[in-house]
Amino acid sequence: MENGILFSERQSFKQWWIWIILLAIDGLFLYGSYKQLFLEEPFGNKPMNDTGLILMTSLAIILTLLFIFLRLDTKIKKDGIYVRFFPFHLSYKHYPWDSLRECYIRKYSPITEYGGWGVRLGLFGKGKAFNVSGGKGLQLEFTNQKKILIGTGKSDEMAKVLKEIGQLKRQQKS
Repeated sequence: MENGILFSERQSFKQWWIWIILLAIDGLFLYGSYKQLFLEEPFGNKPMNDTGLILMTSLAIILTLLFIFLRLDTKIKKDGIYVRFFPFHLSYKHYPWDSLRECYIRKYSPITEYGGWGVRLGLFGKGKAFNVSGGKGLQLEFTNQKKILIGTGKSDEMAKVLKEIGQLKRQQKS
């Protein structure tokens, strides 16, 4: 076991529709920049100035690069759960076992419960969520009544590890 890690998972955004949207926006701005800056033909009926077009093209590409580097890292060790949503969290957030009241795997709806994917705040007392895809996650309920859901694509493997170390507080909940 490397550094006492019992479970490790790295997830990234793999939804095809996100990539189609991002690449279509990039392609549109790159085409517009080429047309306006190199062919010297205005792009669109009401073209923006060259500086604005360069700025918008750069922002679109930066957004795509951000999605390339976004990832959710989850580790389970004997002393607790570690989560990092890179590049927003450069270091792991540690949640020790003794701070938890309940810990279980459950199904959830990213859109209706948390408003989508990423680092999200849930509606109606659902707490915070760290997720990038799918509909299963590790629900943490703390002794201070706060809640965090950590999305996972390896729910069975995660549940097995939690059960082995006696930290799975209840079976899967819908």
